[in-house]
Amino acid sequence: MRADTVQFGDWLAVPSVVLLWFAVLVRARSARRSPEQRGLWLAVATAAAAMTLNLPAVVAFAQRDAGLVHVVGLVRNLTGVLSAGAVLYFVCGTTSGRGRQRAAALATAVPLGAMVVLDLVAPRHGQHGMPPGGDPVPSLAYWLTLMGTHLLANTVCVYVCWHYSRRAESPGLAAGLRLFGLGTALAGLFWIGYLLKALWGTAWQMPYLPLLMNLHGVLRAAAVLLPTLAVLRRTTADMSTAWRLWPLWRDLVRSVPHVALHEPRATRTVELLWPPLPRDLLVYRKVIETRDAILTLGDYVPPGTDERAREHLGQGRQTEAAVLACVIKEARGAKADGLDRQPQPYSAPAMAGDDLDDERRFLMDVADAYRSSATASFRPSR
Repeated sequence: MRADTVQFGDWLAVPSVVLLWFAVLVRARSARRSPEQRGLWLAVATAAAAMTLNLPAVVAFAQRDAGLVHVVGLVRNLTGVLSAGAVLYFVCGTTSGRGRQRAAALATAVPLGAMVVLDLVAPRHGQHGMPPGGDPVPSLAYWLTLMGTHLLANTVCVYVCWHYSRRAESPGLAAGLRLFGLGTALAGLFWIGYLLKALWGTAWQMPYLPLLMNLHGVLRAAAVLLPTLAVLRRTTADMSTAWRLWPLWRDLVRSVPHVALHEPRATRTVELLWPPLPRDLLVYRKVIETRDAILTLGDYVPPGTDERAREHLGQGRQTEAAVLACVIKEARGAKADGLDRQPQPYSAPAMAGDDLDDERRFLMDVADAYRSSATASFRPSR
């Protein structure tokens, strides 16, 4: 069990780094637009850079040259401190003002400078680390500065994430804060493990530390990607809705063209891939135009169509959506045949619930019923 856990932690190194860089690339545009997100984005980007420099393949490549292995180790640790400072910067920007952010930047610059000085004054050395036997390299003071900075930033971040996740009104925001806080807590445990090794020589925990750091990377990446996943989920749902509504919408706007902003494209595939209006408005317009067309066609429904539709459908299929689908077919035919408007227009069932989502769901049921064999076999009275 112990060997499997250690092996899994080592295997997770590359996937966690890849996931972090993917999150960095995906959220780069949002970070550029929103100053509030830049600290979080920088924290993830610098964490990804530090973890990249700690990959076994990178370390093995650096070990070919003593000078290179020293530079890689120093840059890795400095980048890690910069990541901790970015976490503090993000936390201060979320909870306080710009004054606290400037203080966080200064608090980051101090340990960065101290680590560079401690590295320069230490005896000649190569790779930074904690050998199984002997003192930490380059020095204990260097490692205490590194670990103290991380533990301070991680503690503050975990507290803030937990505190604000309990008060967040948005479930997505609460989940993101908890994921980021949990990942930060695992990073804190990672540095506590190194602290035990540095001060008391405790070594039993060392094989498990890569697992903690790599899980931290996965959780932070997931937290950063949550808004993107929410947008992707919403976009997928919108495209599915537009796909299902399109046949009904196409027939309706051909019967009542004045309700549509644009004419139907050749196919619904073309409509979805090259929408004639911004994609986030596509479903909204489809719903509104479908509803308006149904209301307009209500003027052409012959008397008794509702009762004939219910009789045709039978007891097992008499849903409001199925009845309305049959009525729409009758109304389109009546209008196409040039029949006059009825003196008592058909009153369609309520299509709107509490919000647009309820109306969309009902119209999708109508669209599905409109393409069914039961609606196809419904014969007009004319």
